[in-house]
Amino acid sequence: MKKTIYCCMTGFLSIYAGAQVGIGTSKPKSMLDVNGKATLRKEIRVGGTSTQVGDPGLNGQVLVSQGEGLPPVWKSLNVSFMEEGQYKLINSYLSSDQTGIITLSNGVAGDNVYKNNVGDDITDTSKGKWEKITGLENNFTIKNGKNRLTYQFQTGVEMKAASSTVSSNIRFACGVFRNGKLVAVRPDRIASNNNAEKNGIQDYIFTLSYTELNVPVGAHKIEIACRKIDTSNLNSQFAIGRDVQSSNGISNAFTLESTMKMDVIEYVTYKSN
Repeated sequence: MKKTIYCCMTGFLSIYAGAQVGIGTSKPKSMLDVNGKATLRKEIRVGGTSTQVGDPGLNGQVLVSQGEGLPPVWKSLNVSFMEEGQYKLINSYLSSDQTGIITLSNGVAGDNVYKNNVGDDITDTSKGKWEKITGLENNFTIKNGKNRLTYQFQTGVEMKAASSTVSSNIRFACGVFRNGKLVAVRPDRIASNNNAEKNGIQDYIFTLSYTELNVPVGAHKIEIACRKIDTSNLNSQFAIGRDVQSSNGISNAFTLESTMKMDVIEYVTYKSN
């Protein structure tokens, strides 16, 4: 019986005796070798046999490789995907500091600046005498001009009144500075109300949360700084992010440490081919 073999070759499809099929290539390297773009109009089924159709997977599952020689499998992954038209968390920065600020303590008067504005320069003493918490400084880069930056600052504040039997108070403020310019601020007050039980020492937790929109693309630096506004007694001790000089073991830098968390959230867009 005579066998006839027909062979059809074009520039786009090549079939070899080893059952390898090449599309867009004359030298396929596998059973199916596609050199170019592919369009899939329906479903993908994997793990099938000569007698059973493969598995198409479930809605939301992804195809995961099991390594060389093994078929891929469908998996349900507990991860969020970046979808165009949504905001996505890009980076988080978390820092802490136990050095704090002790340069605003007894003998240092307040700057008597009761109002700040966005954009105030950290070095402009007419806008307040700011002292930095250096351990909370962070550098980051913005890649998409449509974004949100969320700041969450927390610190312990402590004062010790000049007399444990006389009430005393200190007004202060802490702020977030981006590239040396004020973007968020909150004033507050700590008072020792005749606190003889703790020798005039009073502790307080200060928090500042703020969201900044559409920060310009490029490199940025974030700094946290605080200042003393006024005090009812110049001899009262005062510390931010650590204990006062004469805490005598009632507190310590660990319990009063400062923390700063910053989230960079950017708008997701994709470029078309």
